[in-house]
Amino acid sequence: MADQRTLAGGTVHDLPDDLAAALLGAPAARSTWEDITPLARNEWICWVTSPRKAETRTKRIAWGLESLSEGTRRPCCWPGCPHRLKGGG
Repeated sequence: MADQRTLAGGTVHDLPDDLAAALLGAPAARSTWEDITPLARNEWICWVTSPRKAETRTKRIAWGLESLSEGTRRPCCWPGCPHRLKGGG
């Protein structure tokens, strides 16, 4: 079984511990995660980590797992990570 060290992050953002733990507990979501591009993973990470409130972050992780489990490759209605151009990715 994969562990957090084997789950890839994004092009700019590292995979945060809470999202990694959630992915490890959701095999269907993890399967999509492993199949998407680093840029797509970056979008999910930035989308999950961007809210100010912990409550919103928790909701986004839950919604993200559900969406990834259904094969959704990018967060819906997200304009994209504002950091990727700054990071060169």
